[in-house]
Amino acid sequence: MTNTMKIDPKDIAQLRKRTGAGMMDCKKALEENGGDMNKAAEWLRAKGISKAEKREGREVKEGRIEIYQHHNGKVGVMVEVNCETDFVARGEEFIAMCRDVAMHIASAAPLALSADQIPAETLERERRIYTEQVAAEGKPEAIRAKIVDGKIKKYLSEVCLLDQPFVKDDKQTVGELVKAMSGKTGENIQVKRFARFQLGESA
Repeated sequence: MTNTMKIDPKDIAQLRKRTGAGMMDCKKALEENGGDMNKAAEWLRAKGISKAEKREGREVKEGRIEIYQHHNGKVGVMVEVNCETDFVARGEEFIAMCRDVAMHIASAAPLALSADQIPAETLERERRIYTEQVAAEGKPEAIRAKIVDGKIKKYLSEVCLLDQPFVKDDKQTVGELVKAMSGKTGENIQVKRFARFQLGESA
């Protein structure tokens, strides 16, 4: 199913009300299922996204600090993943997810957890570079700003952990992987912070 079909905002709002999922998740669910409300709701449940957002305000004091070292000994990762109870923190599926997230960080080398953690000066630098590129390509001036915005959005999806396509399944992002685990466990699950170390890199 193509992701370019036009979805009525009213349908997105209705699905959001019905499932508790986020607006973008609802839009994607409807696109993936040809606008069918019931199939979209089932798709969200299967992905573990349904009602996950309603848990996001709940306190997370348990969890796990996962440590991953690449086989060559030159890349290492520490990541803190939080949940609500020790019962979930000790579960095999939660532990496996933490390992997968740590391995992903080692492989994909994200710069930040999410877009709001990217320094303003970094975004300004990238925007300046893209603006110069678009101008050099001779794009019409009326659409240059929109093209640059699209490039910034793509850049963020490449460098922000939660927006990156998951290395073991690029049909979902790391953020969607975490939401799916939240759906399975019924708990608020969050990646809080991470650190990636590569031999020879300056701090």
